[in-house]
Amino acid sequence: MFFKNRLIKDTVLLTFMQLFLDTSALLLNVFITRQLGAEAIGILSLTGSFLGLAGILSNGNAFLCTSRLVSEEMGKNNSNPNGILAHGIKLCLMLSVTVSAVLFVFAEPLSSKFFSGASMEEAIKFMPLALVSGAISACFKGYFNACRKASVSATGDIIEFIIKSLVIIVMTLTATNPDEHSVCRIMIAGIIAGNIFSLVYCLIVFAKGHQKYAGRCSMNFGKYMTYAFPIMGGSILTATLSSTNDALIPMCLRQNGDSVNEALSRFGIFEAIVIPTLFFPSVVLCSMSGIIVSESARASASGNNERIKSLTERLTRYTLIFAIFASAVLMKFGDNIGELLGGGELAGKMITIIAPVVPFIYMEIILEALIKGMGLQGFSSLNYLAEYAIRISVVLIFVPKFGFYGIVASYYSSNVIGNCARFIKIIRHTKTPFRPFRIIAVPVLYAFLTMGAVELLTRITGAGGNSLPEIVIFVILWGIAYFGVFAGLNFKSFELPDRKILCNIHK
Repeated sequence: MFFKNRLIKDTVLLTFMQLFLDTSALLLNVFITRQLGAEAIGILSLTGSFLGLAGILSNGNAFLCTSRLVSEEMGKNNSNPNGILAHGIKLCLMLSVTVSAVLFVFAEPLSSKFFSGASMEEAIKFMPLALVSGAISACFKGYFNACRKASVSATGDIIEFIIKSLVIIVMTLTATNPDEHSVCRIMIAGIIAGNIFSLVYCLIVFAKGHQKYAGRCSMNFGKYMTYAFPIMGGSILTATLSSTNDALIPMCLRQNGDSVNEALSRFGIFEAIVIPTLFFPSVVLCSMSGIIVSESARASASGNNERIKSLTERLTRYTLIFAIFASAVLMKFGDNIGELLGGGELAGKMITIIAPVVPFIYMEIILEALIKGMGLQGFSSLNYLAEYAIRISVVLIFVPKFGFYGIVASYYSSNVIGNCARFIKIIRHTKTPFRPFRIIAVPVLYAFLTMGAVELLTRITGAGGNSLPEIVIFVILWGIAYFGVFAGLNFKSFELPDRKILCNIHK
């Protein structure tokens, strides 16, 4: 009965799809690092950051914008969600063409400023092909997500990733002595191919199965823009600050005494090995985030405060239970994971040190989804501004003095302060009770008690070790013990939603 609920089925499906994407992306990073070196993955990370910023400027996070506004349109009587999609595509075309023109005209100065003076003019001029196709594709994916066809959006993402990866792998294997220019060209070619194939797939699915509505769209294009720009503003602000932070890290590492190659290599290991490893367990949360935006937007539009409160309470509880376990695993096996993924001692040390902040990072995924769904865009933008101001300030002050440990300090300070602010805002807005002992202290206690029990078991059986199979077995046994304690003691955190709540979510 429980899995008949559409929300749960979509989450399970998206989790498996996202798991495939995250695993493949991490393996792709490992492949590029070993094939071209850590410096190359650093260049790719900078290119991806620049292209990500350009992508947000050219579509304003069309997935989120379209998903939320289409969801709200579907919650109204006699409406026309297809009209919202048309407005979204029109706006994205206007933005992407404008940004593409700017990139083409100012390719040379952008190349010299963002890519340390390297000759990247030709590579930047190819970016518009990725921007236009990516913007329109994002609109369709947001539309499918709002229509509760999340599997279509996820399939589009998988097609995009597979094509992109194949292009990158083939071009990487055929590359000889790749420089910054050729590495960026590989990255951009893969993204262009992936975006185009994904867009074609979305167009085919929409043409075959879209629903026709007799009603009239509740807003014209001008009104759509007034609703969309606050959503877009937060996304653009976040992308701009994130790209600025990424560009500053190699520069500050050089001030600490690293050469250009060393700075790019360290930055590449951090972006391609450390960060994906820390985020990898959050696959289920990432799968849920898009659905949560739609569900909370519908509840907010209909004034169903009880539903929002119930979603908030259960999601924050489940997220912390899961995130605390993931953090404990990364703290214990961070060194081994870093070595296994080819990041060496540096990656392992960084994973272990940053692991305690993982619960804050994972909470951001869920809290931001709730915040955006409830229309609290102003708070989201201000909070991101404060968070990145802290992160960038710490990078500028501490990285030149302490090197990589300065990056750790920036992650701790920004994530702890920013996500505590999000949590306080959410519980006050939804009037959700906060029980720190129940949702924080108990999972922490159970994580370390069950870890000790499994360690004792492995010592008795002589099965302890640092090989990959032994680590996997340990984590599986640990997970069974940890989550089994909650289920076995009938802890209220693991109660399934009652029938009434499930029916409300389904509606």
